[in-house]
Amino acid sequence: MSLSPVLKETAAKSRDKKASFGQDLDLSQFKRQTKEWSYDPGYQSFDDQEREHLLRAGIELTDVDHAGTFLQADRSIMHCKTSQPGLEILPIKDALQKYDGLKEYYWQLVAVDADKYTAAAELALDNGYFIRALPGARISQPVEACLYIRTEGAAQHVHNIVIAEPGSHLHIITGCTTHPGVTSGLHLGISEFFVKKGAHLTFTMVHNWAENIHVRPRSAIIVEEGGVYISNYIVLKPVKSVQMYPTARLIGEGAVARMNSVVVGHPGTELDLGGRVFLEAPNTKAEVIARTVTTGGTVISRGHLIGKVPQVKAHLECRGLILAPKGIIYAVPELTGEVAGVEMSHEAAVGRIAQEEIEYLMARGLTEEEAASTIVRGFLNVEIEGLPQALRDDIERTIQETEKGL
Repeated sequence: MSLSPVLKETAAKSRDKKASFGQDLDLSQFKRQTKEWSYDPGYQSFDDQEREHLLRAGIELTDVDHAGTFLQADRSIMHCKTSQPGLEILPIKDALQKYDGLKEYYWQLVAVDADKYTAAAELALDNGYFIRALPGARISQPVEACLYIRTEGAAQHVHNIVIAEPGSHLHIITGCTTHPGVTSGLHLGISEFFVKKGAHLTFTMVHNWAENIHVRPRSAIIVEEGGVYISNYIVLKPVKSVQMYPTARLIGEGAVARMNSVVVGHPGTELDLGGRVFLEAPNTKAEVIARTVTTGGTVISRGHLIGKVPQVKAHLECRGLILAPKGIIYAVPELTGEVAGVEMSHEAAVGRIAQEEIEYLMARGLTEEEAASTIVRGFLNVEIEGLPQALRDDIERTIQETEKGL
């Protein structure tokens, strides 16, 4: 429901266009018909098994201690509530109707014809969320958003728009997951982020998919003068494939972007991840930091920083640990300086745990196993404000399982 026939026509021309990166998928193999789930104002329709599973994606199924909540299961909006002044949360289809197609925002940062996945999201949109912090609003508690696949073999198409108006502060925790009984499916997610002058947006995305789920997020960010955008991405559980390469443009003086990712590639998993930042105004800063572990899967870690004007600073860091004989990590760090006066650097390292690090800790009283576990634990340490304790506990359990690969 874009309200624009031109968008539909443009998307239709790209319905078979392969993506630049990642495994190509036959979209016809996934279901588009799913059950209509009823709106659930009190989260009464979720059993104990579902609740425990959702907690592992950071979703608590409560409106307590959240500035707002949003939950979409397959194509249905099951919960949407705003609990704090200065915050607006709507299903994207409602926002398109309310704001006359969101012409200044909808498909303005991501190209509708970028590939078959963006095209499919427009041609057969299920829903998604519209979240806006009003000018000057300091949203003190995180917003909880959940995109949930509840039907076996289903394809979920969503489009999200997040706007941090001038001077506002906002933290969103998005949990993306499947029903405990679902093993296969597809998630297509278009996300466009607008960080206005002096605004601060933190976006934490936790993926807790199933072993045969394919995921194709398409995200873009624009940051105006003095704005700050911080992205945290966590995927520690098995998934069939993920391909995402969010792109940020820093267009105002003093704008900042930081992209952090912590990922584990399990056997049978293919992760093609990264981040790209264009520094287009003086005194802008960017960091793209990736921490990657493989216990037998394939992980491609991309990063690209583009300095287009003088007086910019940026750093790219890709570090990986291979904890299984056949695990693969492929780091692709890129720097592009287009003028004199840019200051950009990158660091990339892939390998097993260094023996000298183990010996250093053993000399201080640890056993070899304790030393190796300590190093992995520090490598994957996730300190992100606002995560539910149940998710923190699950991250701890995942780290313990990862240590067994040593």
